[in-house]
Amino acid sequence: MKRLLIAAALAALGASHAEAATVLVTGSNRGLGLEFARQYAEKGWTVIATARAPETAKDLKDLAAKYRNVTLEKLDVMDEPGINLLANKYKGKPIDLLINNAGVLGDTIGQTLGGFNYANFQDVMGVNVYGALAVSQAFRDNVIASQQKKIVAITSGAGVISTGSLGGNVYFYRASKVALNMVMKGLASDLRGKGVTVGLVAPGVADTAMRRELVGERAANDLKPADAVSAMIKVIDGLTQENSDKPLNFDGKPLPW
Repeated sequence: MKRLLIAAALAALGASHAEAATVLVTGSNRGLGLEFARQYAEKGWTVIATARAPETAKDLKDLAAKYRNVTLEKLDVMDEPGINLLANKYKGKPIDLLINNAGVLGDTIGQTLGGFNYANFQDVMGVNVYGALAVSQAFRDNVIASQQKKIVAITSGAGVISTGSLGGNVYFYRASKVALNMVMKGLASDLRGKGVTVGLVAPGVADTAMRRELVGERAANDLKPADAVSAMIKVIDGLTQENSDKPLNFDGKPLPW
C-alpha cells in the first residue's frame, strides 16, 4: 500500500511537471521583459529568458538564481544566425507562449525633423519590426507543438496614427510600432490554420527606462512595470483567435489602428 501511495505521488509530480507551460521572452534583461520573466516564473512556468548579454544582466541572473524554472539564453533579435542557433537548441520543445518584447527607442535626435539619420532608422525598424518577425519565424514550430499556441508582440499606443506627439515626434519609433502591428496581422493570418493565436498587447504608460529616456522623470500616473505586466498577462491569458484581431491595451480594450 505504501509503495502504491509513493508511486501515485511520483506520478502526480511527473504529471504536474509535464503540464508546466513554457514561455520564451525576448529582451528580458530589464523593464517589462524582466517583469514578464519574473511573473511567469512565480506562476511556475518554465521560462526561457533571453537577452543580448545575459552574462552582464545582474537582475536577470539574480532571477535565475532564485527560480530553478528560469533558463537564461543569449539572443540578439538582429542576429539571424544566433536566432537560428537557439531555435535549433530548442528544436522539438513546445513553447506555449512567445513574447516578442525586445525593442529600442533609438536616438531621439536622429529621428526628429532636422536630424533624420538613416542608420538610426535601420536600427529602430530592424529591432522593433524585423526582430519580432525573425524570432517568430524561427520558433513557430515550437509554438505550433504546444498546448496554448500563442505569439505575442508588445506594441504601443505610439503606433496609433491618430494620437499626437509623444514628448517630441519620434518618427522612427512610432513608425516601427505601426509596422509591427501590420506584420503581426500578417503572421496571424499565416498561422491561423495551425491553431496559433497571434496577439498585440500594449503596456499603457509604464514607467520604463525607455519612457524616461523619451519624456524624463516618472509621471504620477505612470504604471509601475510590475502592474503593467500583471495586467498584460491577464490579457494574454484571455487571447483567442477570435478576440486578437486588433491590438489590445493592458486593460483589455482594443487600440484603434
